[in-house]
Amino acid sequence: MLQYQSCGIFALLCVSLISFTPSCDGGNILVFPVDGSHWINMKVLLEELHARGHNLTVIRASTSWYIPEESPMYTISHFKITNLIETLLDSKYDLVLTDPAIAPGVLLARYLKLPVVLNVRWIPSGEGHLAIAPTPASYIPAPGSGLTDNMTFLQRTKNLFFYGIILFQQRFIVGPHYDVVCQKYFEGECDIISVLQEADIWLFRSDFVFDFPRPTMPNIVYIGGFQCSPAEPLPSDLEEFVQSAGEHGMIIMTLGTLVNALPKEVADTIASIFAKLPQKVGDFKLWMIQHRMVAKYCLTQ
Repeated sequence: MLQYQSCGIFALLCVSLISFTPSCDGGNILVFPVDGSHWINMKVLLEELHARGHNLTVIRASTSWYIPEESPMYTISHFKITNLIETLLDSKYDLVLTDPAIAPGVLLARYLKLPVVLNVRWIPSGEGHLAIAPTPASYIPAPGSGLTDNMTFLQRTKNLFFYGIILFQQRFIVGPHYDVVCQKYFEGECDIISVLQEADIWLFRSDFVFDFPRPTMPNIVYIGGFQCSPAEPLPSDLEEFVQSAGEHGMIIMTLGTLVNALPKEVADTIASIFAKLPQKVGDFKLWMIQHRMVAKYCLTQ
């Protein structure tokens, strides 16, 4: 009888353990984004993190163009807040999520002694792989070179020249600004490249569908296209414009989020060139309305 009671208690205990679902708290994440178009893809990550129950704090300049000061997804910390560093230390964040195209977020994470996750394509001196993975100039084309991975000797010489420009920028133009911060706030020798190399995970906004084969590293996760969403029908006026393009078709020129800063002389030059072409041209101006990118089409023939 005692044996049956013991078996019953054991079975009840097993059922209880199986049915018990342990609680899981969301992370406490400090986000240091880059403004402009970089914010557009960072926001996609924040939306997913928020949906999964993580607590988000975004550091934002008071003069930010695109990063909303109020959002249901996150709270805001301003550069102008007195004793900002003390506030961040007291908040006990689990990690820093940052875009290293402009790298103060990486330096802040090192100062706070926090793990770092990079949402990255570019670093201050060039393409992100240059800091983390071997990049042989013999078969990996430098950004801006216009070359492929199949190069002649002269093309490799050209490629080496482009890499030389990148190294010059890092050593004499970009690097010294970060070196001052490293020397002031961190013990021992370091520079911005070594600080970047300490990042725990690189969420790389690229894919080998678009890039040539190259060495990579275990902590690089390729997320190219993560910001894409299902296609939607064109607005009626644009659909009519496309359908009326005729045999020559149409040209669409897209610009980034800083299109408003395009000098008038440059805009006039572009317009004069388009005017000589037989295709219809759709040009548009982007601006912020309720913190969302909205396109206004000026359809011309």
